[in-house]
Amino acid sequence: MKPPRFWASGLDPRSREAAPLTRMLLTPLSALYAFVVNRKLESAEPFDAGLHVICVGNLTVGGVGKTPIVQAIRTRLSDAGLRTASLSRGYGGKLKGPLQVSPETHTAVDVGDEPFMLASSGESWIGADRAASAQAMKDAGVQAIVMDDGHQNPSLKKTLSLVVIDAATSFGNGHVIPKGPLREPVARGLSRADSVILIGESGAPPEVRKSGVPVWRARLVPKTAPPAGPLVAFAGIGRPEKFFDGLKAAGATLAEEVPFPDHHAFKRADLDYLQTLAAERNASLITTEKDHVRLPPEMRAKVAVFPIEAQFEVPTALDEILAPVLQGASA
Repeated sequence: MKPPRFWASGLDPRSREAAPLTRMLLTPLSALYAFVVNRKLESAEPFDAGLHVICVGNLTVGGVGKTPIVQAIRTRLSDAGLRTASLSRGYGGKLKGPLQVSPETHTAVDVGDEPFMLASSGESWIGADRAASAQAMKDAGVQAIVMDDGHQNPSLKKTLSLVVIDAATSFGNGHVIPKGPLREPVARGLSRADSVILIGESGAPPEVRKSGVPVWRARLVPKTAPPAGPLVAFAGIGRPEKFFDGLKAAGATLAEEVPFPDHHAFKRADLDYLQTLAAERNASLITTEKDHVRLPPEMRAKVAVFPIEAQFEVPTALDEILAPVLQGASA
């Protein structure tokens, strides 16, 4: 789904002009959505699985860069000696879990693209029921869970709640779904956060500064240089332009940029089009890690990957963010 233009920041003059009648009509639905989320949060009795749970969530729909943060946290806790696994809902996959993702036996179609991608670099689980998943993970010997998304899911008791924000888009127009991109009002969401991780170069939004929640800045940087020569880049993520801009910043020469909807299931017609376009431009194909795992096996060898990772501005950021968990690990 492509977000409507009026979801953009209110600082953008185009967003103020876009669909004023639609926004007015959506106001009651936004109020109802916010009420339902708040009631769920207030009435829930979170399940205590008896192990560390670090939630990496956000306040808006769409991609903000959570997955590289999940990978970084999982690696840091694993390095500290804790058996650490990521836990995802498994959005887009056929299986509901709880189950541990195996790159040898599962596919992105089975478990969803992000959990399958996470399984290539560490232990990854999926489960639509977070509480049941946490219990299954504990029974299997997992000591710490890094929950990918779930800030608005109160079913599981969290040790730490981290909110990731894309500095470039912030909170959009500041309204709750469907009038805007917010999953809940900003102040309410930040009140449950232990830290904010701001991705990008822009400054912290006023709401974050006012909240007093500790803010840590990170960037998404390439793990490897992009291939030389002209490239046809394609991506089906929350903001494909972030991928294209990242390639260009890394020195890539883009002959074409082809965006697809988030979690797009590539069909044969899509792949034929991309290969024809690349041939016409005398270029190579390149995509994101998340998109690459959704490609058919025979297509993956024909498409380069541009992997990224989270790099914190302060080298000790992760140790400080995760201090309550790391202190217990070393005790």
